[in-house]
Amino acid sequence: MTNIPETGRTPRVQIRLVVIQILVLSLLGTLGGRLWYLQIREGAEYQREASGNHVQQVVDPAVRGDILDARGVPLADNETRLVVSASRTDLLKQKDDGKAVLAKLAGVLGLKAEDVEQKVRLCDAKTPQPCWNGSPYQPIPITDEATPKQALQIRERAEDFPGITAEPEAVRRYGGPGKSNTSQVLGYLSPVTDDEIQKAKDTDSPYLRSDMVGRSGLERQYDKELRGKAGVTRYEVDNLGRVIGKAKADPAEAGSNLVTSIDSRVQRVAEYELDKAMKVARQQFDKITGTNYKADSGAVVVMEAKTGRIVAMASAPTYDPNVWVGGISAKDYKALTGKNSDYPLLNRAIQGQAAPGSTFKVISTAAAVEAGYDFDGRYPCTSSYSVGSQVFKNFEGENFGPISLGRALEVSCDTVFYGLADREWKRDGGINPKKGQPKDFFYKAAHQFGLGKETGIDLPNEVTGRVPDRQWKLDYWKANKDAWCKSGKKDGSYVEKIAYENCLEGNKMREGDSINYSIGQGDTLVTPIQEARIYGAVANGGTMYQPTIGKAIISPDGRTVTPIKPKKTGRLPVSKATLKGMDDAFAGVITRGTAAWKFGGWPQDKIPLHAKTGTAEVYGKQTTSWLATYSKDYTVIMTIAQAGTGSGASGEAVRNIYSALYGVAGDGSIDKKKALLPEPQKALPKVRADGTVVAPKIIGDPAKDVEAAQKNNATNDDDQPAATAPTDNTNSNTRRRPRRRGSRRTRT
Repeated sequence: MTNIPETGRTPRVQIRLVVIQILVLSLLGTLGGRLWYLQIREGAEYQREASGNHVQQVVDPAVRGDILDARGVPLADNETRLVVSASRTDLLKQKDDGKAVLAKLAGVLGLKAEDVEQKVRLCDAKTPQPCWNGSPYQPIPITDEATPKQALQIRERAEDFPGITAEPEAVRRYGGPGKSNTSQVLGYLSPVTDDEIQKAKDTDSPYLRSDMVGRSGLERQYDKELRGKAGVTRYEVDNLGRVIGKAKADPAEAGSNLVTSIDSRVQRVAEYELDKAMKVARQQFDKITGTNYKADSGAVVVMEAKTGRIVAMASAPTYDPNVWVGGISAKDYKALTGKNSDYPLLNRAIQGQAAPGSTFKVISTAAAVEAGYDFDGRYPCTSSYSVGSQVFKNFEGENFGPISLGRALEVSCDTVFYGLADREWKRDGGINPKKGQPKDFFYKAAHQFGLGKETGIDLPNEVTGRVPDRQWKLDYWKANKDAWCKSGKKDGSYVEKIAYENCLEGNKMREGDSINYSIGQGDTLVTPIQEARIYGAVANGGTMYQPTIGKAIISPDGRTVTPIKPKKTGRLPVSKATLKGMDDAFAGVITRGTAAWKFGGWPQDKIPLHAKTGTAEVYGKQTTSWLATYSKDYTVIMTIAQAGTGSGASGEAVRNIYSALYGVAGDGSIDKKKALLPEPQKALPKVRADGTVVAPKIIGDPAKDVEAAQKNNATNDDDQPAATAPTDNTNSNTRRRPRRRGSRRTRT
């Protein structure tokens, strides 16, 4: 007998066969399900992706729009250059990641291999400039200054330079018309980053990987209008990469042109005069510090008084914006951002903050009148003002006796404003006012004049300045109390004593705080553009304008012109009568006050000028020079850090700017033919039928022409009023008070 079944299969074999059948059926079911998922449920999506795999895009960069001055002269435009670029994608396919190729390329271009390698490395938190902050898939420019011979070498030996291209491209050019610079106003470009591409993906102005975007100045503010739209042609290719047809083509759209209110000739004069004033200041001796003035930075603003349009804006130190074109070198980047650079990338006209000194008295005067004091009343201008044991001195101990507020502005009498501010501090309840008691006229006036906030100028990264009112003091005390209490000492050094006082009562408005504040000292900070708006409003009768540089957007074909109109932002909190009194006083500053020695011989009867000088003390540094001026047409503000007094450091420079505007020679005669801008430019530049803008040529150097015309300047030191006469070879010609230990903080 046998126990083998008729099938010839043992039970064990049969079980195995069943298991195998189940596995086969399971695999077939899984495969079928997956096929259903791929072909039916997701079929359409994968079909689109597969189709995309056979489409290649070729990007045609848009021509960036020009930035023009008010007369149509290009401040920033484009030129065709031979650009050598490297593809990281192709370089990384090499065994050594392309190092040998880059070394050979450096030899052809006459560059260091290290510099070339740095240009193609990607930027990250650990990689310093220079590096590539754009898309890693976009060709990286190595140089835009290749010669035809170098480009020919690269193209003829393509097998030696895989991933390297040499092609003519349109690149940005900052031409500097009339030897002007305008760098901080214009800004610069750099490649778009992947992060920016993603953020702009769903906006009405998305980026392509080939785009260059504005990083500062007008290039950034008006980037959307200037950039245009790159063209994209999509080609169908087979699996070997051969073109089999054109899928779609979107033509490039050139960027629009931006017309500004800048006059490149006046810009040149402003830059030149600021630079010259700083150089002259460095030759002057500072008695207080026992060294020459450092005059390490400064700014000047020329603004239309009746519109807020900026005619010129200069900041020092400055730089050449062309260093960014084609990628910046390590040496240039260090020169712009290093500790010893004085940070030329900063536009100090809108980002430089300093105590305003006596130029602030225009606000204190308005506050005093609002508080009930008569503008024409009599207020003691004594040689000093005492608060307890603290003595606040007038400039060089001057004593003019009882004078009006107008006369106090003319001679910049500190003690008049000390007394008014102190009286108001006491009326407000002193150091411990009752709830709802303080009216704070002096602090409210500053806010009403637009301080403590941005002016709204069409430039990025404007700073706000500071009004040290009660709320600011409380917030600042909370933020710094622990540090003050830790470092402060009752009988320590000056800084330690200040920290000790601040620890105890830094949240309170002290008597010395209000006294210092009244003359633009203490913790008050303003920017030159804020001062320009304030004095522009005084000039035009009280209307405050939002400062603007952009004047119009012109489409590439020239058919559409979109004007950027002046915008009123409010009125000064001053009556017409008070404004008239201030106006007369500021004219007196030119003819018989603190600026008279710099404006002797000026044709005041034909071109009336008005001014307020200011000299601000800064702990640990030399004094800051301020000169705020205006005519019926323009406001000119100049400030120089560590340069001495207002008129002493800036008077001649500001006078020369007005001379350039109105055609005034050194002897006071007026030649209208030599006037650069005797009245503001109202009309826009003419546009030709092809969309190009008519641009007049600038002949010679406007700054040198003005300098030559001023050789017969009748002003000399012997003509100075006694109250402002300098001594020796020092720059001490206006309102600087001898520096006092503890003058910024008085505890009573």
